[in-house]
Amino acid sequence: MSAKVSGNPVEHTPPRGYVLGMRVDATSLEDATNRALAWSKAGESRYVCVANVHMVMEAYDAPDFRRIVNTANLVTPDGMPLVWMLRRLGFPEQERVAGPDLTLRICEAASQEGVPVGFYGGTPEVLESLVTNLKRKYPTLKIAYAYSPPFRPLTPEEDTQVVEEINSSGTRILFVGLGCPKQERWMAAHKGRVQAVMIGVGAAFDFHAGRLPQAPAWMQRAGLEWLFRLLTEPRRLWRRYARHNPRFVILALMQLLGLRKFGGA
Repeated sequence: MSAKVSGNPVEHTPPRGYVLGMRVDATSLEDATNRALAWSKAGESRYVCVANVHMVMEAYDAPDFRRIVNTANLVTPDGMPLVWMLRRLGFPEQERVAGPDLTLRICEAASQEGVPVGFYGGTPEVLESLVTNLKRKYPTLKIAYAYSPPFRPLTPEEDTQVVEEINSSGTRILFVGLGCPKQERWMAAHKGRVQAVMIGVGAAFDFHAGRLPQAPAWMQRAGLEWLFRLLTEPRRLWRRYARHNPRFVILALMQLLGLRKFGGA
């Protein structure tokens, strides 16, 4: 399907629900793409969170992180559990807006509209494969910037240099692949400094670089993508899923049954 983007900036905010106190917007792939392209053409500095159960639980455990997500310019429902929650919260037609899908849709639209994009995160090898694959898929896509930061906090001088390089490259949409919650914290800290629309897409870098397989469509629709990823990367992910998933199920049921209220600050 070809991605078409309206020429006028999207001014209205989408309706939203709150899952365990964390905001999730009732948006769609088309709507999220339209917003990102409109903001980028207007030269605005904004950030978009792509939310799943992991992000909800990180926000539940850390109020400061919850504020970062809740003040984002857009929060899309990536994981199917969040889609199901939004449907129960009054948005019966809600669809999934996943990071890998949103990345491709925006890259397609950006290639048609001549909007330069950039990539921040991943390893040098992943970035090289990612850029090669996207250029093959979208030959007219303008990739103005790609950087693999070191696995340590940048010094203030290094950070200033990164910001200057991103801005001077002309990048208007910056995909950030640092993993949750690091990428959301990074985007929030750089809003107003990085003159681009920043979109935290997590593992999308690895998927589109061909370094990690994506779950079959039926597993994604059934909300079993976490199981596929656990089987793919058990040593890295088992603690996360063991800690977060059971608590999410219990707390989400409590919210839906009205047994507990969660603040949205």
